Amino acid sequence: METEFVYWRHDTSIGVRVEELSGGEDKSPRLWKILALQVFGENGSDRYREVEHFPSGAPFIAESAQRISISHTPHFMVVASLPRTPEAHLDEFSLRTAMGVDAEKADREQALRVAERVMTDEEIALMEEYAFHLAEGDTLRSPIQPDKAKTMAAVLAWTIKEALYKAALEEGVDFQHNLRIKRFPEICKSPLAKSPQLGEAEIILTDHPTPIEMRLFSYFSEGHIVTIALSLKCATFKKN
Repeated sequence: METEFVYWRHDTSIGVRVEELSGGEDKSPRLWKILALQVFGENGSDRYREVEHFPSGAPFIAESAQRISISHTPHFMVVASLPRTPEAHLDEFSLRTAMGVDAEKADREQALRVAERVMTDEEIALMEEYAFHLAEGDTLRSPIQPDKAKTMAAVLAWTIKEALYKAALEEGVDFQHNLRIKRFPEICKSPLAKSPQLGEAEIILTDHPTPIEMRLFSYFSEGHIVTIALSLKCATFKKN
């Protein structure tokens, strides 16, 4: 059992920085989150980074114009960040900062039970097609059991919806009708995948006359599926 916190920072190929924390399995869920945020604040910068929240609940780093999004499960947390965007208000939706991240355990069967409540018939068909793809395998990955493939596909769909919701920054967004999955992304083996197969999605907001196109990037980490959603006009870090 890993009792020490492990911190990793990755600069992904899509221009979003990802910081992950794991370990500390001997800590209670409440204490774990407090300590994980402490470890995050002490790493990756020349100063301590205090995480605060807007009235909407969206997180931000105190005294910083840097957009972040956070997701955590028991003993795993991921923080996705964009470069500083002083031209955009972080508490309001902007194409420059429309980004969200979500992480869930890859074997969380609950995702199957809620699929019909958050997905359209077209999205469920896409999910089932993706599950078949996982079960069959290909030149890059071995086939897996059909039941496991269905669960993983449902977890991927859930993380997509959650990441889109966090990117939308609007109350009352309906998962089924305002957040649309158009194409599932390939789940990469790590956040450092060089040529990831991205997915596509749309966000429907009341103040935007046309759907907002979004890109989707997913990868495995510590038994989790992590998905990042970002707009096509999002500010990103320069690729190495």
